[in-house]
Amino acid sequence: MAQTILHTAATRTLADHGWLKSYQTFSFGMQYNPERIQFGALRVLNDDWVNGGKGFGEHPHDNMEIISIPLEGALQHEDSLENVAVIEAGEIQVMSAGTGIYHKEFNKNRNEPVKFLQIWLFPNQRNVTPRYHQERYDTLMKPNQLTQVLSPDKDDQGVWIYQEAWFNIGKFDKGIKTDYHFKNKDNGLYVFVIKGDVKINDQILNERDGFGIWETEHVTIEAINNMEVLLMEVPMNY
Repeated sequence: MAQTILHTAATRTLADHGWLKSYQTFSFGMQYNPERIQFGALRVLNDDWVNGGKGFGEHPHDNMEIISIPLEGALQHEDSLENVAVIEAGEIQVMSAGTGIYHKEFNKNRNEPVKFLQIWLFPNQRNVTPRYHQERYDTLMKPNQLTQVLSPDKDDQGVWIYQEAWFNIGKFDKGIKTDYHFKNKDNGLYVFVIKGDVKINDQILNERDGFGIWETEHVTIEAINNMEVLLMEVPMNY
């Protein structure tokens, strides 16, 4: 029988720094909840809002797969590998921190906020050579279908990471149903509702809710109203 865990939007921690509002599903920084550390290999899921012209100063990372998915606005990225890039809504970015990398991120626009998901996954290989990868996915999306945006395969659609994980994003009209079949039956699936309301099997989720499910091989997704959803399939043995 499937195991589940529900993290409603209202139970997330809010770190309000004025220029940054970060809604954190799992323990992060100074905010610690022993019951909300991770979901398998998924360690961080932050829903960040950054004011115009503001951002994160240069800081280090190592041995973590760090993914950014802008939802509104534009985010500028600069790192110690000399990458300089702007990522916008409809794109996904990954940074394999490996042996160590410095980077900074800030709102490209001065007059409007940037809203993005900051996601960290534990890697399945440590001390790899750091790397940066960015792809546009919105041009591949079709109505009422899931679009793969991340996988472990360099030759597959979307960005790739050092982990047996698959991410899909989909926009669905009210009443549409679809099934998601796990790539690996031992994995878990974490669902994050970007917009609208959705039913996963028998569980109703509202905007910005999170829902984890494992010990099953597929789920049924039904749009209660027009909605956008992110599915993150990850290993559970972490």
